[in-house]
Amino acid sequence: MDGFCELLQWFLVQNGLSDASVYTRSRLEIPGYFRPTKMWDLLVVHDGHLLAGCEFKSQRGPSFGNNFNNRTEEALGNALDVWTAYREGVFGTDRPAPWLGWLMLLEDCPGSSTSVRVAEPHFKVLEEFKDTSYADRYGILLQKLVLEKHYNAAAYLLATEDGGASGAYFEPNEGLSMKLFLASLGGHVSAYLASI
Repeated sequence: MDGFCELLQWFLVQNGLSDASVYTRSRLEIPGYFRPTKMWDLLVVHDGHLLAGCEFKSQRGPSFGNNFNNRTEEALGNALDVWTAYREGVFGTDRPAPWLGWLMLLEDCPGSSTSVRVAEPHFKVLEEFKDTSYADRYGILLQKLVLEKHYNAAAYLLATEDGGASGAYFEPNEGLSMKLFLASLGGHVSAYLASI
């Protein structure tokens, strides 16, 4: 996922930030509320202000079920930790909220695109999860993470094993496109830079 880090770093510099404000390889830890620190994949810290944090995740087969649950818990846990730390003034009490983003790249293969059953021994699952593949479920997860304001934006890409290596991908949900993801991040950065 290093290429995505480099792309976002380039994008942020093109939108007025200095390279020194964008961290992709080191100094990626920020304090949490439920744990001492969390290492993000990309951080933007400008003049002591936490401007943005982004996670870049990928998954390929064969273990889609366990990994989907782990990614769901990770995404929710990271968001809860940083937003609670922000509420408690860990990043400063006079600062606007940071921008949080989640980018997901999933292998497009039969294991991710075939519908899987759900277990309902006690209660019915939500309708949107019935007759869905793991690819569908990632889309639902990312939409809900943004809808519930856990993240400001999410991007969702699918690629085959062969196509991904050459840069071929597709976006199954236009509301989770790279274009909207970058527009959201760029707007946040522009608003911040205009305010200082």
